[in-house]
Amino acid sequence: MRNVLGSWLDGPRSAVNHAREQANDDRPAYRGEKIGLPESGAGSAAPLGKRLLAFVVDLVLAAMITAAFTAPAYPGDWSLLTWLVITVVPVSFFGATPGMALCKIWVARMDSTGMVGPLRAVLRALLTVLVVPAVIWDFNGRSWHDRLTGTLVLRR
Repeated sequence: MRNVLGSWLDGPRSAVNHAREQANDDRPAYRGEKIGLPESGAGSAAPLGKRLLAFVVDLVLAAMITAAFTAPAYPGDWSLLTWLVITVVPVSFFGATPGMALCKIWVARMDSTGMVGPLRAVLRALLTVLVVPAVIWDFNGRSWHDRLTGTLVLRR
């Protein structure tokens, strides 16, 4: 089962190398093992499903808030601005968006136990808008926007 869990970022495998890897597999047993995270429970890497659900909750919340101010017209691109605000401010100071709080996950810094901070939160949100950095993960469960900002998403 471990051979199925890898990421395409781990690199290509040839048929010859695959047999060698079977005998001497140095891949971690679970996501986050290489960076010292527990396998499950609080402090372990947040699963994709919870991250996706939190993102969708935040998008719906942003659309509803924006629609309250733009009704009867559609919110249009103003929803993106609202989403940026409800993402950057809570992540900067509390480590979680409303959707993340609902899903019991949070954003933490890799280098300390301090707040994520506004600069990292803004960069994380802007990279999420680009979509691609947010949907490509490494074996530790960290997406590009997490890696570029020195953060990771954990379970509470």
